[in-house]
Amino acid sequence: MMENNCLGLEGQLPSCGTGCERVNIIRFHQLGSDIRKDLQGRRWLLLTAEELPQATAALAFSELEDVLVGVDHRNAAVVEGLWSRAVHLLVVDADVDPTAIQRASGITRVLASNEAIEALLW
Repeated sequence: MMENNCLGLEGQLPSCGTGCERVNIIRFHQLGSDIRKDLQGRRWLLLTAEELPQATAALAFSELEDVLVGVDHRNAAVVEGLWSRAVHLLVVDADVDPTAIQRASGITRVLASNEAIEALLW
């Protein structure tokens, strides 16, 4: 992790083909009382499954600020809800069928992976 919560993606090609080398992220637990301001200029908001019930405002502001949302949902059952409409990347356990979740939820990318969520960002 680099300063300003930027993750260096050294040696990895970004999947969107933008040529970017750093992805500016913020984690849900790092958000302060002015959520919208904290999201400004960020590329990704990262959450865990446990944080989803408290993340309604963050998900709404991420949409307004054009911030992509990634959820690390490993070690928790995926329960469909309104939250999935704001999510662009959902990482689930390797033994879960990501295709079925993607079809049912409409989430852009659902991956069953053991990799760190940061390594899967675009």
